[in-house]
Amino acid sequence: TFTASQGLLLMIPNMYKIAGELTPTVFHVAARSLAAQGLSIFGDHSDVMAARPTGFAMLASNSVQEAHDMALIAHSATLKTRVPFLHFFDGFRTSHEVSKIELIPQEVIRALIDDELVLAHRRRGLSPDNPFIRGTAQNPDVYFQARETVNSFYNDCPAIVQETMDQFAQLTGRQYNIYEYYGAEDAERVIVLMGSGAEAAQETVKAMNAAGEKVGMVKVRLYRPFDVERFAAAFPATTKAIAVLDRTKEPGASGEPLYSDTVAAVFEAWPHAHLPIVVGGRYGLSSKEFTPAMIRGVFDNLSETKPKNHFTIGIEDDVTHTSLPFDESFSIESSDVVRALFYGLGSDGTVGANKNTIKIIGENTPNYAQGYFVYDSKKSGSMTTSHLRFGPEPIHSPYLITRANFIGVHQSVFLEKYDILKDAESGSVFLLNTPVAPDDDWNTLPRIYQQRILEKDLQFYVIDAYKVARESGMKNRINTVMQTCFFAISGVLPQEQAIAEIKYMIEKTYGKKGPKIVEMNLTAVDNSVANLHRVEVPGEMTSETELLPPIQGEAPEFVYDVLGRIISGKGDSLPVSAMPIDGTYPSGTTQYEKRNLAAEIPVWDPDICIQCGKCAMVCPHATIRIKAYEETALGEAPDTFKATPARDRDWQGLQYTIQIAPEDCTGCSLCVDICPAKDKSQANRKALNMAPQPPLREQERENWDFFLNLPELPRDRINASRVRQQQVMQPLFEFSGACSGCGETPYLKLITQLFGDRTVVANATGCSSIYGGNLPTTPWSHNEDGRGPAWANSLFEDNAEFG
Repeated sequence: TFTASQGLLLMIPNMYKIAGELTPTVFHVAARSLAAQGLSIFGDHSDVMAARPTGFAMLASNSVQEAHDMALIAHSATLKTRVPFLHFFDGFRTSHEVSKIELIPQEVIRALIDDELVLAHRRRGLSPDNPFIRGTAQNPDVYFQARETVNSFYNDCPAIVQETMDQFAQLTGRQYNIYEYYGAEDAERVIVLMGSGAEAAQETVKAMNAAGEKVGMVKVRLYRPFDVERFAAAFPATTKAIAVLDRTKEPGASGEPLYSDTVAAVFEAWPHAHLPIVVGGRYGLSSKEFTPAMIRGVFDNLSETKPKNHFTIGIEDDVTHTSLPFDESFSIESSDVVRALFYGLGSDGTVGANKNTIKIIGENTPNYAQGYFVYDSKKSGSMTTSHLRFGPEPIHSPYLITRANFIGVHQSVFLEKYDILKDAESGSVFLLNTPVAPDDDWNTLPRIYQQRILEKDLQFYVIDAYKVARESGMKNRINTVMQTCFFAISGVLPQEQAIAEIKYMIEKTYGKKGPKIVEMNLTAVDNSVANLHRVEVPGEMTSETELLPPIQGEAPEFVYDVLGRIISGKGDSLPVSAMPIDGTYPSGTTQYEKRNLAAEIPVWDPDICIQCGKCAMVCPHATIRIKAYEETALGEAPDTFKATPARDRDWQGLQYTIQIAPEDCTGCSLCVDICPAKDKSQANRKALNMAPQPPLREQERENWDFFLNLPELPRDRINASRVRQQQVMQPLFEFSGACSGCGETPYLKLITQLFGDRTVVANATGCSSIYGGNLPTTPWSHNEDGRGPAWANSLFEDNAEFG
């Protein structure tokens, strides 16, 4: 089976029984974080470490290639040993990496799976032809002895796994060891770890060895059963100091699991004259980056007279001071590797196009390829970052690119918020999708972008990808356009070959959708090259535009200092002291984020509007609001603020306004679709009509701020059973991370309008808990009296009991 995280924990009781009955089994696990102070879908070893005592053998893979290979080795070994196996690899970092690998031929699989062992396994199954009893209830007189009967199976397991690895090497040429040393023969400082971090560590050790440093590393592949003698024998005799790195946290323990096992192995089975110093540390929780710079920092710690023990690396712990310092500028990226970064918007096709790019290069050139895709837990509409590497040698770089020689920005709105070009190397290529004319592009860039382009001598290219896509019949799908531009200017492949391969992949990918879809994509490829322009960079900066602050306007200190840093992509730099100790965060914080996702927003025409309230009812993000109020409240209204007399007979003498939050709207246009009011002189004109957002942003932001300060209509003047009146109620669920046009969130919004000031929400894990409770900001809000929904999240499996 395949599982991860809380799903694995639910299996633990049965895992004890499977192991106790010596049933050959393999669980493949993308090792991921567990819900503690908060939930995380990202990777570390918290889940698999919880399964240590079950009796399952534990086999770790460090890369995509190893995950492929160890899966077969685990299946072969479990049949030979009768010990069940938990085969794991790092969730997201390895499980979601796209990489060029060598596939195992079918005949190799046949050679490693012994038919007799398969038949023997089946013969042990329950059958009336061979009746027996398994799973008896045992008493104190025999349980202990019976539990010890499996010892020989576990004692023999490491040798059998190594024999299987050796057999695999003879068949494929890829040699693995259960404990594998890499580094200088006379190394004095050695680190121990397992999982994807071992790949980065090997790269770093190689570079440090080349610089004359006596360092090495031990990769742990077979973690259970832990063979202390084979493990200790893997170290060179010159070892003086060992740092053991665990990708998990075990609060209250004397040390994390791998550290504790290493200490035991060194003191029980060290074969050399002098015992080394052994220290342990934590790294990479919830897919936190683990880079060569951090690994170098761990080795530097081992050089100290008294190395820090129980340390952390990759964070700033200013509370208990566990963190190690490291030089962030240290890099070992190879000059012959193409490193490309692509910034897209969730659901715009950027990630899919980049996966196709990897296939084109991986399948049609001798180059190796690697792709890693970063996106938060928000639904479509969040920023996605694609990290692609291409090179002549296998790529062992399981960390994000920080020195790119190609950067593609597929959404120009990102330029307002992020200093993306900080990661560009000198002389690299910058490609921007923008509606601005090529002659005006330089002057419209924020000042920091002009500065980076000049300082780093970047080549600057632009294309209006949305225009090309629309003219090619593809509406707003820009993935093919931007992929074509990458190949046209990156130099990864000759342009003609690249375009031919793109067209082949289009026919292969979209062929089942019909010739019309294929033809539109092929047209987009040709139009892309014709509309790609290189911008002549002047010798000086002309812009006075600065990046927008992540939080605009007034906000609480915590929002500015903590959530603002996360919004701006700088959450990694937050120290431990900034974090709430028990995972408690303030509500109503989405109002500060201002994502500016919509290319177009609805514009209200009060002369056509029939004041039915349907637009506000259907709005998934509560970005279209209605108020009815006394005319005296309009005294300081902005010039562009719209109001009209209320039509409802219960509200005679009141003014009526429908207002849009321009920077929170996602542009789904559901409000326009649902609007029943039409202009009799123009059939396609309604009371709400979509218009480009940028020209309206400033005035509508001012209008929205004024609208929020208008008084709420007293509840006793609202008939909640009539939508046209009910929709003036203040929603206490607003601006969520749900997909544009979501069909669920209007119901939650309606519940909060009706009952939000007296609601407690027990939210089981799923889509609603992510758009409703994912950092940095959350949509459950409160009214001016400070009352609103109180929210907590349960584990997925507890949805029926929680609350």
